[in-house]
This record gives sequence, structure tokens and C-alpha cells, in this order.
Amino acid sequence: MKKRSEVEMYLADVDSDKKEAFENLFHTIQKHLPKGFEPIIQYKMISFVVPLSTYPSGYHCTANTPLPFISIAAQKKYISLYHMGLYVDTSLYQWFTSEYPNYSKTKLDMGKSCIRFKKTTEIPLELIAQLVSKMSPKEWIALYEKQH
Repeated sequence: MKKRSEVEMYLADVDSDKKEAFENLFHTIQKHLPKGFEPIIQYKMISFVVPLSTYPSGYHCTANTPLPFISIAAQKKYISLYHMGLYVDTSLYQWFTSEYPNYSKTKLDMGKSCIRFKKTTEIPLELIAQLVSKMSPKEWIALYEKQH
């Protein structure tokens, strides 16, 4: 019998009112993210990271930790998506914020890298697919190193 991964356990534990939307978001990211990122549980969320086998330096905040790129979480009142590229790449941030109204009727609820989806039926999966496909692990590492 195959042991379930931590990611599979997280997906199984999402509250029923968010489960379908969260799984759709997870599968959209997984399908459109360039090769080289891996899904793991990091900081109590599903995170798509650059593994240590690719980037041994890892995340500067915590030794021996894979470099985070995108994380998703099922919060109490919303689903959140954290995209570190939006935080450091101004042109990507501007593209996303200008495109968002073309894909969603809801107002964009966003911090520097956190996008909150309170209406789980209104997650713009087509736009998320485009967003996550725009940066490879190599490009993310270069941007990350430029910042630190």
C-alpha cells in the first residue's frame, strides 16, 4: 500500500466548502508551472519550491530549506496564493494586477505577494495558469539572488 504524501494529506484535509476550489487551484498550478519546481509542505502550506538538489543554497531565512516560490493555503475565510515572483518582479506584478479585472468580477484582494480569494467560485484559474507559467526555476533563482 502506497503511503500518502504530506501534500496529499493536506489536500484531503481541506474543508469541504473550499475543497473543490482548492484542488482546482493546486492542479492548475501543478499543470502550468515550469518543470523543476516541486510541491512540498512548507510553513504549513503547500509550497512549490526549488529543491535543494537544484539550488543547494536554499532559502536564506532558514538553513537547509528549499527555496519557496509559490504557496497555497486554505485559510478559515479564504484561499490564499503566495507568489514570491510578484513580490520581486515589478513588471510581473504590474502585468498581473492589470490583467486581473479581465478574468474576475471580484476586486483584487492582494498584499505584496499574497492573493486572497474569499469567493472560492471566483478564482481566475486561466489567469493563474498564465501567471505561474511565466517564471522558470532558473529565472526565479536569478531574481532571488539579485535581491539578496
